[in-house]
Amino acid sequence: MQSPIRIGLVGYGFGGRFFHAPLIAAEQACDFVGVVTTSPERRAQVAEHWDRPTYDSLEHLVRAGAEAVAVSTPAATHVPLVRRALELGLAVVCDKPFALDAASARATVELAEELGRPLTVYQNRRWDSDFLTLRALLEGGRLGSLVRYESRFERFAPGQAVPLAGGGTLVDFGSHLVDQALVLSGPVASVYAEMHRRDDTAGLDDDVFVALTHRNGVRSHLWGSWRQGSPGPRMRATGTTGTFVVDRVDGQEQALLAGATPESEGDHWGREPEQHRGHVRRGDVVEPASPERGRWDLFYAGFAAAVRGTGPVPVDPWDAVATATVLDAALSSAREGRVVQLS
Repeated sequence: MQSPIRIGLVGYGFGGRFFHAPLIAAEQACDFVGVVTTSPERRAQVAEHWDRPTYDSLEHLVRAGAEAVAVSTPAATHVPLVRRALELGLAVVCDKPFALDAASARATVELAEELGRPLTVYQNRRWDSDFLTLRALLEGGRLGSLVRYESRFERFAPGQAVPLAGGGTLVDFGSHLVDQALVLSGPVASVYAEMHRRDDTAGLDDDVFVALTHRNGVRSHLWGSWRQGSPGPRMRATGTTGTFVVDRVDGQEQALLAGATPESEGDHWGREPEQHRGHVRRGDVVEPASPERGRWDLFYAGFAAAVRGTGPVPVDPWDAVATATVLDAALSSAREGRVVQLS
């Protein structure tokens, strides 16, 4: 039996509190050593939720014996914090968006390789029930060959400011949407995007549409919005012999927000209720799709194995560079009103 990896968390905002701390604490292969935060409010929250210490800096976390860290802070701080953690000898999980541009992403991955440190990106939506179900349907031949993939993270919050910490809807929601599209259909040949910006959110975008043409001919249509009064289906994937449709977003986020964890739920974790399951449609013929179990709980187990040298990191950091490259092209397309070709 290998000893658990000693891992800390940087940041205790929404992502750190709900998406990282509970999953780290629930994973037997991880020893959750504490949280780096200088905010008195966040320190009080950590003390309320966990019997774990707080630290002033990454340096203090290292002195406490940490060998790995998860970075869940505002998007603009990811690159400098990840680079410092790597320089201190830590293995690193970085929340998405990994970086605000592809050049910064590439330089950071190159630093990790130069130093020989494990680095991965928290693309937890790869382990959503709907996405895993779609991949199983495609692999099983029930949809034929994929022709068009449609994916949405749409919300209706017209009076609510776009979270500054996310860096805008394109890089925040788009990091997940583009990553999933690349996993399904591979490299992109061209990008077209449309974007709406709000004057009262520091110029951040609150509504985006991105169209990707993959090199294999598949087209991905992606939407992210905080102002959509009638959100479309979470996912619609059209193949040569059938279409898979899911209306509702995966339930693992809501479970964590409600205080549930993989540890408390056991085998029930990640299982979608009957009314939220997707269907395979062929005109008037509608067949239920047996849903795969959502498995966000696998991420930190995989990361721990990578740190111990017994497996790959859960998400190759070069995948995050590819995603950032597409997002850079989407930003250029929206600004210039043109299709951007990628080499």
